Amino acid sequence: MPDLLVANVDVYVWRRFDGVVEHLLLRRAAGRLYEGSWRMVAGKIRSGEQAWQSAVRELWEETGLHPAELVVVPSTNQFYEWQTDRLHVIPAFAARVDGNPTLNEEHDHSEWLSADMAEARLGWPEQRRLLRMVDGLVRTDSVPAALRIPV
Repeated sequence: MPDLLVANVDVYVWRRFDGVVEHLLLRRAAGRLYEGSWRMVAGKIRSGEQAWQSAVRELWEETGLHPAELVVVPSTNQFYEWQTDRLHVIPAFAARVDGNPTLNEEHDHSEWLSADMAEARLGWPEQRRLLRMVDGLVRTDSVPAALRIPV
């Protein structure tokens, strides 16, 4: 039976700009895991942190931004890693921010994109599915109160 691993978080960063929802993607820098690929904010859960706390910290570390609003995405990013016989389950969050990112050394470029353009750049099907879910939640402002995290 595979091991279950919950060790990372994904953060789908978005804003409203002139009334339009835009999603932030970051391009991984040379020499980094997933070099050259476009991704959302992501990172490891540290010992003693709750997953949502890791999301806030990773957002700050990778972009210099703090969420104006943080929401639990009502689904997870999941995949099976055959080399280690592990099932990865990654909690996902949506973070509304104000301002533009200041990237750390993990990324060399960022762009604000429409959902269609962002989806086209994401390499993993689960990431595309979650981005669409986030876009639907925030575009219609249909986030249930139970999913909102006070930050």
